[in-house]
Amino acid sequence: MRKKIVAGNWKMNTTLPEGVALAKGLNEAVKDKATACDVVIGVPFTHLASVVASVDTARIAVAAQNIADQASGAYTGEVSAAMVVSTGAALVILGHSERRAYYHETPAILKTKVELALANSLTPIFCIGEVLAERDAGNHFEVVDAQIKESLFDLSAGDFAKIILAYEPVWAIGTGKTASAAQAQEIHAHIRQTVAGKYGREIAENTSILYGGSCNAGNAKELFANPDVDGGLIGGASLSVEKFLPIIEAF
Repeated sequence: MRKKIVAGNWKMNTTLPEGVALAKGLNEAVKDKATACDVVIGVPFTHLASVVASVDTARIAVAAQNIADQASGAYTGEVSAAMVVSTGAALVILGHSERRAYYHETPAILKTKVELALANSLTPIFCIGEVLAERDAGNHFEVVDAQIKESLFDLSAGDFAKIILAYEPVWAIGTGKTASAAQAQEIHAHIRQTVAGKYGREIAENTSILYGGSCNAGNAKELFANPDVDGGLIGGASLSVEKFLPIIEAF
């Protein structure tokens, strides 16, 4: 059975002391709760080791928000998959729309990053999704199919089975707009069918597909009730224990 997951993406927010305090607050909030999902927090590189040391990683897994597309070497300012692993982090967010748009990460670059993550035993949370113009043109299915196929479909079945997918309608990130529950279910089911066409129904049924795009305490329960929505990749609401906890409890 595929995992239910609620993952927070802190993006470029919080200083190190603020981040540690937030992580400790979340750890305290969930430590005695029987949550029905796995909890992940994606924190800035500067925070990784300190946050790992501040939480019970059996209850809250820690993710990096990116890795370099090189294993090591003369790449000033970059952070390798091995460096991330050395902090105790277990996952990495890859392919986020902000990385694609602002830092021009191509499918080929993301393919390399996924391979490096897997080679270092990091679990990728791989983001896919369309911009508003693509949605309005009715091309959203083709867009997500291409993003999956170009970066992931050279993986072996065994490696693909380690991937977590996160569908993020780019037009709904930080805008207050949200895909309806029906829209989310429609495209999540399509994504699962695309995976099944390549890797078979068993792997598709065991692939967690998260929804990301202005998911909050008010709409999480409706979104997560969909049979093909396995949780959320949460942005702004993950920066507050009071806002994040109800999403974790929405299952």
